[in-house]
Amino acid sequence: MATVRETTYDLLRALGLTTVFGNPGSTEEPFLQDFPADFRYVHALHEASAVGMADGYAQATGRPAHVNLHTAPGTGNGMGNLVTAWHNKTPLIVTAGQQTREMLLIEPRLTSPRAAELTQPYVKWSYEPPRAQDIPAAFMRAYATAVQPPAGPVFLSLPLDDWQQPASGAPEVRSVASRYAPDPSRLREFAATVAASRSPVLVLGGAVDRAGAWPAAVALAERLAVPVWSAPAPERAAFPEDHPYYRGVLPYAIGPLAEALRGHDTVLVVGAPVFRYYPHVPGDYLPAGTRLLHVTDDPEETARAPVGDSLLGDPGLALAALVDLIPAAERPPPPPRPAPEPPDPGPPLSPDGLFAALARHWPPDGVLVQESPSNLAALRRRLPVTRPASYFTMASGGLGFGLPAAVGIALAERDTGRDRPVVAVIGDGSFHYSVQALWTAARLRLPLTVVVPVNQQYAILKSFAELKHTPGVPGLDLPGLDIGAVARGYGCAATVVEEPERLGDALRAARAAHRPTVLPVPISTTVPRLL
Repeated sequence: MATVRETTYDLLRALGLTTVFGNPGSTEEPFLQDFPADFRYVHALHEASAVGMADGYAQATGRPAHVNLHTAPGTGNGMGNLVTAWHNKTPLIVTAGQQTREMLLIEPRLTSPRAAELTQPYVKWSYEPPRAQDIPAAFMRAYATAVQPPAGPVFLSLPLDDWQQPASGAPEVRSVASRYAPDPSRLREFAATVAASRSPVLVLGGAVDRAGAWPAAVALAERLAVPVWSAPAPERAAFPEDHPYYRGVLPYAIGPLAEALRGHDTVLVVGAPVFRYYPHVPGDYLPAGTRLLHVTDDPEETARAPVGDSLLGDPGLALAALVDLIPAAERPPPPPRPAPEPPDPGPPLSPDGLFAALARHWPPDGVLVQESPSNLAALRRRLPVTRPASYFTMASGGLGFGLPAAVGIALAERDTGRDRPVVAVIGDGSFHYSVQALWTAARLRLPLTVVVPVNQQYAILKSFAELKHTPGVPGLDLPGLDIGAVARGYGCAATVVEEPERLGDALRAARAAHRPTVLPVPISTTVPRLL
């Protein structure tokens, strides 16, 4: 008779889940023993890195990923990036070992006493099977839950002595829908409202990219002849940012955001929450007389939105339908956005100067992963994203995602055969949150390039302190960190780039390497304005 373990591995094969991200622990060894030759274990040195890698891999492949953590302490280590996976709407199957079922009553060491509650509310479903025989079917339900909209992580707690128990049969491998169409009647109402508007505007979010809907978004914008904004703090790019109708990223505070939308009578938001606000700058949510229409596949987003009428449905299907329903507008196209002023040549090198140089040498099919909050505005000014599935960051606002996500994305580029170059821009503060991911990248010989703007401070927190008038906050400076030495210690190449004209050669060398390369770039310590 087949064991629970054998039945589960057969199911994972059938679902295409033959890559396991993780950091092994004693409670996981019965699952991992005699690891099958047709599976791959992506070894991370810390659970946060394992979750971040799995998130990046799942987003880049467009398929769910499996990450295996170590009971309560290891799950706790991974929680920061699990929060990000929840906000990123990434389909992850997160499993963790549990102590021997026979001893759970007395709570021995490494017991997770309330395992199903530990990851809540940042999972769609959390479960510890009451019987060993339920494990394979629980995996099937976890897969189905993770991929259905809105996609997201799920969690299974699995006692270590369950794996050798006899299985009671294999669950049926099922396919489930991952998209649903909007209500036709309400869709027509939205289309009529937009068509009758004097001055509509389009606001797009990361779900447009997840739905593969860039062409539909461009077609709708051009049909309406309207300006297009990215929703605040977008985790993915939803529109070609070199398009003449593109206006940039909306401010992420209430008052300034409403001011940016002034003059528009209808705001059509597709594939984003309404809105990601932070910090608190009070004001009206919308200009007076402006109506907001919200299209999303996430009912929680519509429930918590402070303004607007909602339509539930896949953003890509909704955009395509709106293109068919709305007649071409008879209005002049919006004027192009003014080009940014030339950057300060320095020295010291400004963030704008660094990213202008990066843009000059950017590979046409490059993938950008960013986690440099204080330099984000300069990065988005100077380096437009012009291709789908080419920009990734954290939707949660929590640090420690970008570096391991870049490793997962680079691995996905290799596995899919696309082999697009992946460049991560990681601030010197963010760099150290999940720095262990570099070791995995080196072991996998991934040609990942990591550009590190070095300002030796948490500049974003200094910006918050200025905005909120909170002087004297400790711990905002980062002296004495040798990023190159750390990178070399994990098996990476590392070169300090002090002049922008040297960046092109450094990037070309990094792309030609058969291991990751870290490029620390000293920049100005000037604290940018938050808004």
